Amino acid sequence: MADTPGAIVERAAIKAALKREFRKQATNPHRHASGEGGALFDPALQRFMSMKATQYDYFKPTPKASFMGLMFIAVPIIGYGLLLKRDKEQQEMRIRTGQVSYADREFKFL
Repeated sequence: MADTPGAIVERAAIKAALKREFRKQATNPHRHASGEGGALFDPALQRFMSMKATQYDYFKPTPKASFMGLMFIAVPIIGYGLLLKRDKEQQEMRIRTGQVSYADREFKFL
């Protein structure tokens, strides 16, 4: 769906006006004298923070979510553990069979 050039220009003008207003309010030196003080309330930021705080309350497990959890959490951890175990066993075998001299060992107490 193509936007008309007029709509694009109009949205850009609205966005620039909102930015100017936010900057004007955020940098107002007399804001603290009015008793408001502190940070400027931004509804969009508040919605985002509320969403992040309650996202686990509304999470619904699905097969896709379970699969993604396995692929991005369980598989890399288990794979890395197996890789470390294999390397450790190979190093131990080389040390026990005498392929690595005592002087060349990284850790002398293995």
